[in-house]
Amino acid sequence: MTLEGHMLDVLVIGAGQAGLVFAWQLRDAPLRLQLVDRAHRIGDSWRHRYDSLVLFSPRSLSALPGLPFPGEPEGYPTKDEAAEYLDAYARTFRLPVRLGTEVRRLWKEEGLFHAETDGGERLVARAVVLAAGAFQEPVVPGAARELSPEVVQLTAATYRNPRQLPAGRILVVGDGATGRQVAYELAREREVWLATGRRRVVAPQRLLGRDGFWWLLRLGVMRWSRESAPGRLLRRLDPFPGPHLRLRRLRRQGIRVAGRLREARGRRVVFADGRSTEVDGVLWAAGYRERNDWVDIPAAKDETGRLLERRGVTPVPGLYFVGRDWLWTRGSAVLLGVHRDAAYVARKLVDALTSGTARRGARTAAAQKGRGEGIQGCVAPYQTS
Repeated sequence: MTLEGHMLDVLVIGAGQAGLVFAWQLRDAPLRLQLVDRAHRIGDSWRHRYDSLVLFSPRSLSALPGLPFPGEPEGYPTKDEAAEYLDAYARTFRLPVRLGTEVRRLWKEEGLFHAETDGGERLVARAVVLAAGAFQEPVVPGAARELSPEVVQLTAATYRNPRQLPAGRILVVGDGATGRQVAYELAREREVWLATGRRRVVAPQRLLGRDGFWWLLRLGVMRWSRESAPGRLLRRLDPFPGPHLRLRRLRRQGIRVAGRLREARGRRVVFADGRSTEVDGVLWAAGYRERNDWVDIPAAKDETGRLLERRGVTPVPGLYFVGRDWLWTRGSAVLLGVHRDAAYVARKLVDALTSGTARRGARTAAAQKGRGEGIQGCVAPYQTS
């Protein structure tokens, strides 16, 4: 069913922190705006993560524009506090969110975007902002198919607490922030092996009485772009805080740190360093990849199917991104930095809709794409570390 007479100016797909703060940026603009999200409660992307998750940034640095984060400013909020905060944010500013609505297909026809929902409706808009978030589809290596059915397998998206895994030997694959945090938690009651990958940098949580992110903000590090030399270095190193997550500390907890997982057969797993062991359960924490098969707009993708963008602006006039990992800076996908990208993209979108620059933008983007300049593909898969 097409919603005749209800054409939107802006459709935002995703009502997490990125979508909400983007809508906040447009609160005074004379535009018909609608956010849709497949979740049934705002903040569910946080609620459904593992029980012990605590944000890396303190409350004082985790607030979105216009609304303080409640609680002790220098304390670190839990994932449920983050979920409730986002819900309060939407209610405080009366943002137009429609929940329980999943977009199954998005296409462009005669200058307008058409979004078909799981309920059979069609939403029509002049512009679309993709704000579905960074954590979309967990990466599960092919080795998972070679494991015995007796081995319990979970991903970082389905893991909630240690009770889901059997007593015995547990393998955690992926030693980014999530993998190390879960391995640390499991090691209190189980024998844990951790399959590592590339070298990781673990930063201090606090320095000279201040949170590490306070220093990064004060020194301008969180504003380094992905195209700058220091930004490229930071992106490659991808540090995360937590001295207790350093490998030597994990070894002291009894965790067996191994090399990259090479193969699996039955209950036995083999690592690149030559060691092997039998396991009773596996937690896959190897990162996330972006799902974009529902975006049926060929001009928005490269030859490999990756979505194209530069600083949230795609080569398709009227199509934008917010909330992707390193969309422009280290803070692009997190609470303490997502508002900067949202403000930039909002300015671009409003200018295009109100000044008739969409056609000129299309020609510029097409020229850039032809020269191989400017427009870049989103990083996939998304890594948690």
